[in-house]
Amino acid sequence: MRETLSTARGRTAREGERPSFAERRREALRLEIAFEALRRFTAQGVTATTGEEIARSVGISARTLWRHFPTKESCVLPLLAAGLDFLVERMHHWPTDMSLLDFFTETCRIGELPPATPEILALIRMTSTDPSLRSLWLQAHDEALPVLGRLLAERSGADPGDLRVAVHAATLNGALRAAVEEFARRHADDPGASGAEIAPCIETALRAAAEGLPY
Repeated sequence: MRETLSTARGRTAREGERPSFAERRREALRLEIAFEALRRFTAQGVTATTGEEIARSVGISARTLWRHFPTKESCVLPLLAAGLDFLVERMHHWPTDMSLLDFFTETCRIGELPPATPEILALIRMTSTDPSLRSLWLQAHDEALPVLGRLLAERSGADPGDLRVAVHAATLNGALRAAVEEFARRHADDPGASGAEIAPCIETALRAAAEGLPY
């Protein structure tokens, strides 16, 4: 089974296996909730928005919403995790003869960004001013950490529990987060931003990470 952040969060899709109708419907509803929550957060603020309002706008009961998300803020977690899902999936196609830096910059230059990139970037910008959303953004990266660690361990032949692998995964995780935040900040007024624009941010962040701690 190919591991992605989706499978790490407990969803059941497997490589080469189409998700069931129930799974697809569940994910579609979660995304609909996420987009509506973001729309309301943007229009009236997180504090002024209630879970009941989000549920009513989507056409579901509050009880159904709380079955999918524990808090109103967590409704947008699928959007915050979308970029990480995208990058982790791409790492499964990392050629053995290419460095991590070259792979990520080349992937961003020639590849498409995740669907709903303008909405994702708007949400990431909101994480810099809203503590609850910031906590969710960090949660998304925290959930990505063990998945990145296992991918790096598999690549190097090391034990996933090795401290060096853990440090490398944390470094990669932090570099990607900083790069995406910079990309979101730079392109606040550019809904058509593409992989060509995010590539320099990722390249700069990964080069800085590769320097180690030169202090």
